[in-house]
Amino acid sequence: MTQYGCDRRSVLLSITGAAAAAAGLSRPREAAAQQVPWSTGTELPHLKAPPNATDCHHHIYDSRFPMAPEATLKPADATVADYRLLQKRIGTTRHVVIQPSTYGVDNRCLLDALTQFGPEARGVAVVNTKVTDAELKALNAAGVRGIRFNLAPPGTTTIDMVEPLSKRVHALGWHIQVNMASDQILAARAVWNRVPCPIVFDHLAHMTEPAGVNDPCFALIKELLHKGKAWVKLTGAYQDTKVGPPTYADSTKVAQAYVREAPDRLVWGSDWPHPTEPANNKPDDALLFDLLATWVPNAATRTRILVTNPRRLYGFA
Repeated sequence: MTQYGCDRRSVLLSITGAAAAAAGLSRPREAAAQQVPWSTGTELPHLKAPPNATDCHHHIYDSRFPMAPEATLKPADATVADYRLLQKRIGTTRHVVIQPSTYGVDNRCLLDALTQFGPEARGVAVVNTKVTDAELKALNAAGVRGIRFNLAPPGTTTIDMVEPLSKRVHALGWHIQVNMASDQILAARAVWNRVPCPIVFDHLAHMTEPAGVNDPCFALIKELLHKGKAWVKLTGAYQDTKVGPPTYADSTKVAQAYVREAPDRLVWGSDWPHPTEPANNKPDDALLFDLLATWVPNAATRTRILVTNPRRLYGFA
């Protein structure tokens, strides 16, 4: 794995290194290498994160909190302290903690993490239709700004819950976040056009590969972006790729297409600790961050995606 990591990094540097140099960005030489749990490699990114750069998608796992009976992903602990090492490595400061499917609708781990992280963190919770108004208000006070429907694979929440819950959280100024396969997203077209609040699609909206932008779902997402109803997370380059590292060339084409279509409706996230990936083959987070040099070559647009857009979507001060 070490040899593979070195080889793929050298290849990526020939691509993103040139882009970073053209943008006037380089890795600070004085900064020390940083080993981060659940992340391959120790080198720092060659892209320098702008002030208030935001990681809009990561998880915290803590065995002090019970897993949901229906959980299929059961990662080992990935703690607040561990995540702070990732921040030190890639240079982000603000971030959004996403409730993982592992805990179902029990948001205690999320709330504990938000308390530890403080004002530079926001959260996205998971609830079902049994949630009370008082519970939603308490989540809002803790820094939660949206709810997630993790429907790939199905578990705690269902598509039937989307509309009633979207109406309730809209009153709080929240959004809904959706993790679904592209064919599922397409099948629910009418739902997305009816919900009153913004919709944030995880992981490039899971375009199937090698179809990529020719997946019929891409046209739907593009339509929702242009209507101002949707956002897309530039996350999970490894989730649907058929090409793989270091370039993730197929995922890269999809990400670049979103950037051309609606740069003001995009945010970026690490997806650390990469719960869908085997423990012995986690991606290199510096590589993933450096992909932004290729996905978003323009520095001002990159700052919009890393700083300005998250401030709007999550209400950072």
